[in-house]
Amino acid sequence: MSLLAAPLKHYDAVVQRLSGNVPESALLLFVRLVLGGIFWRSGQTKVEEGSWFQLTDSTHELFRTEYSGVPLPPEFAAVMANAAEHLLPVFLLLGLFTRASALGLLGMTLVIQLFVYPEEWWAQHSLWAALALVLVLKGGGLLSLDALLSRRRA
Repeated sequence: MSLLAAPLKHYDAVVQRLSGNVPESALLLFVRLVLGGIFWRSGQTKVEEGSWFQLTDSTHELFRTEYSGVPLPPEFAAVMANAAEHLLPVFLLLGLFTRASALGLLGMTLVIQLFVYPEEWWAQHSLWAALALVLVLKGGGLLSLDALLSRRRA
Protein backbone atom coordinates (compact mmCIF):
# COMPACT_ATOMS: atom_id res chain seq x y z
CA MET A 1 0.00 0.00 0.00
CA SER A 2 1.39 3.39 -0.94
CA LEU A 3 2.14 6.15 1.52
CA LEU A 4 -0.68 8.26 0.03
CA ALA A 5 -3.37 5.58 0.10
CA ALA A 6 -4.67 6.31 3.63
CA PRO A 7 -4.80 10.13 3.26
CA LEU A 8 -6.45 9.79 -0.16
CA LYS A 9 -9.04 7.40 1.27
CA HIS A 10 -9.93 9.96 3.96
CA TYR A 11 -9.96 12.76 1.41
CA ASP A 12 -12.32 10.74 -0.83
CA ALA A 13 -14.64 10.10 2.15
CA VAL A 14 -14.79 13.83 2.98
CA VAL A 15 -15.44 14.72 -0.66
CA GLN A 16 -18.21 12.12 -0.80
CA ARG A 17 -19.93 13.61 2.28
CA LEU A 18 -19.62 17.17 0.95
CA SER A 19 -21.02 16.13 -2.42
CA GLY A 20 -24.37 15.11 -0.97
CA ASN A 21 -27.71 16.84 -1.37
CA VAL A 22 -27.79 18.39 2.10
CA PRO A 23 -24.41 20.20 1.93
CA GLU A 24 -25.18 21.33 -1.62
CA SER A 25 -28.59 22.63 -0.57
CA ALA A 26 -27.07 24.54 2.35
CA LEU A 27 -24.57 26.11 -0.07
CA LEU A 28 -27.36 27.04 -2.51
CA LEU A 29 -29.31 28.64 0.34
CA PHE A 30 -26.23 30.69 1.21
CA VAL A 31 -25.76 31.72 -2.43
CA ARG A 32 -29.44 32.74 -2.62
CA LEU A 33 -29.08 34.87 0.53
CA VAL A 34 -25.85 36.53 -0.62
CA LEU A 35 -27.04 37.38 -4.15
CA GLY A 36 -30.45 38.50 -2.92
CA GLY A 37 -28.85 40.59 -0.16
CA ILE A 38 -26.65 42.45 -2.64
CA PHE A 39 -29.61 43.55 -4.74
CA TRP A 40 -31.98 44.12 -1.80
CA ARG A 41 -29.53 46.51 -0.14
CA SER A 42 -29.05 48.33 -3.43
CA GLY A 43 -32.81 48.66 -3.83
CA GLN A 44 -33.17 50.03 -0.32
CA THR A 45 -30.84 52.94 -1.18
CA LYS A 46 -33.25 54.05 -3.92
CA VAL A 47 -36.53 54.26 -1.99
CA GLU A 48 -38.00 56.48 0.68
CA GLU A 49 -37.28 55.10 4.14
CA GLY A 50 -39.90 52.60 5.23
CA SER A 51 -41.19 51.92 1.72
CA TRP A 52 -40.43 49.39 -0.98
CA PHE A 53 -41.61 51.21 -4.05
CA GLN A 54 -41.60 54.96 -3.44
CA LEU A 55 -38.50 56.15 -5.25
CA THR A 56 -36.53 59.09 -3.88
CA ASP A 57 -35.93 62.23 -5.90
CA SER A 58 -32.24 61.39 -5.95
CA THR A 59 -33.04 58.01 -7.54
CA HIS A 60 -34.95 59.69 -10.36
CA GLU A 61 -31.99 62.01 -10.86
CA LEU A 62 -29.56 59.09 -10.78
CA PHE A 63 -31.41 57.37 -13.64
CA ARG A 64 -31.54 60.62 -15.64
CA THR A 65 -27.80 61.28 -15.26
CA GLU A 66 -25.39 58.57 -14.09
CA TYR A 67 -27.51 55.69 -15.45
CA SER A 68 -28.44 57.54 -18.67
CA GLY A 69 -26.59 54.95 -20.79
CA VAL A 70 -29.29 52.35 -20.09
CA PRO A 71 -31.33 52.13 -23.32
CA LEU A 72 -34.68 52.65 -21.58
CA PRO A 73 -36.56 55.79 -20.59
CA PRO A 74 -35.16 56.84 -17.17
CA GLU A 75 -38.51 56.82 -15.36
CA PHE A 76 -39.32 53.33 -16.64
CA ALA A 77 -35.80 52.03 -15.90
CA ALA A 78 -35.95 53.38 -12.33
CA VAL A 79 -39.28 51.70 -11.60
CA MET A 80 -38.27 48.39 -13.20
CA ALA A 81 -34.89 48.30 -11.46
CA ASN A 82 -36.55 49.05 -8.12
CA ALA A 83 -39.11 46.28 -8.62
CA ALA A 84 -36.39 43.80 -9.60
CA GLU A 85 -34.13 44.78 -6.68
CA HIS A 86 -36.94 44.16 -4.21
CA LEU A 87 -39.02 41.32 -5.64
CA LEU A 88 -36.35 39.02 -7.03
CA PRO A 89 -34.38 38.88 -3.73
CA VAL A 90 -37.59 37.94 -1.90
CA PHE A 91 -38.12 35.09 -4.37
CA LEU A 92 -34.50 34.01 -3.83
CA LEU A 93 -34.92 34.09 -0.06
CA LEU A 94 -37.95 31.84 -0.37
CA GLY A 95 -36.36 29.67 -3.04
CA LEU A 96 -39.39 30.31 -5.24
CA PHE A 97 -38.80 30.60 -9.00
CA THR A 98 -35.12 30.48 -8.10
CA ARG A 99 -33.76 29.96 -11.61
CA ALA A 100 -35.94 32.67 -13.14
CA SER A 101 -35.14 35.12 -10.33
CA ALA A 102 -31.41 34.49 -10.65
CA LEU A 103 -31.67 34.88 -14.42
CA GLY A 104 -33.40 38.24 -13.89
CA LEU A 105 -30.61 39.40 -11.57
CA LEU A 106 -28.01 38.15 -14.04
CA GLY A 107 -29.69 40.22 -16.74
CA MET A 108 -29.68 43.23 -14.46
CA THR A 109 -26.00 42.66 -13.71
CA LEU A 110 -25.21 42.59 -17.42
CA VAL A 111 -27.14 45.81 -18.04
CA ILE A 112 -25.24 47.50 -15.21
CA GLN A 113 -21.96 46.13 -16.58
CA LEU A 114 -22.59 47.15 -20.19
CA PHE A 115 -24.32 50.50 -19.77
CA VAL A 116 -23.48 51.94 -16.36
CA TYR A 117 -20.24 50.73 -14.76
CA PRO A 118 -18.17 48.81 -17.35
CA GLU A 119 -15.03 49.17 -15.22
CA GLU A 120 -16.57 47.09 -12.38
CA TRP A 121 -16.41 43.63 -14.00
CA TRP A 122 -13.58 42.17 -11.93
CA ALA A 123 -14.37 44.13 -8.77
CA GLN A 124 -18.05 43.16 -8.45
CA HIS A 125 -20.05 42.15 -11.49
CA SER A 126 -18.15 38.94 -12.26
CA LEU A 127 -18.92 37.75 -8.72
CA TRP A 128 -22.61 38.64 -9.01
CA ALA A 129 -22.75 36.85 -12.37
CA ALA A 130 -21.06 33.77 -10.90
CA LEU A 131 -23.54 33.60 -8.02
CA ALA A 132 -26.49 34.03 -10.38
CA LEU A 133 -25.17 31.39 -12.79
CA VAL A 134 -24.83 28.86 -9.96
CA LEU A 135 -28.52 29.36 -9.15
CA VAL A 136 -29.62 29.34 -12.78
CA LEU A 137 -27.83 26.01 -13.33
CA LYS A 138 -28.49 24.30 -9.97
CA GLY A 139 -31.77 25.84 -8.77
CA GLY A 140 -32.63 26.50 -5.14
CA GLY A 141 -31.76 23.10 -3.69
CA LEU A 142 -33.69 21.05 -1.16
CA LEU A 143 -34.13 24.02 1.21
CA SER A 144 -36.44 25.93 -1.14
CA LEU A 145 -40.09 26.30 -1.98
CA ASP A 146 -39.19 25.17 -5.50
CA ALA A 147 -38.18 21.77 -4.08
CA LEU A 148 -41.30 21.56 -1.92
CA LEU A 149 -43.57 22.36 -4.86
CA SER A 150 -41.70 19.91 -7.05
CA ARG A 151 -42.19 17.12 -4.49
CA ARG A 152 -45.90 17.92 -4.29
CA ARG A 153 -46.28 17.78 -8.07
CA ALA A 154 -44.48 14.41 -8.25
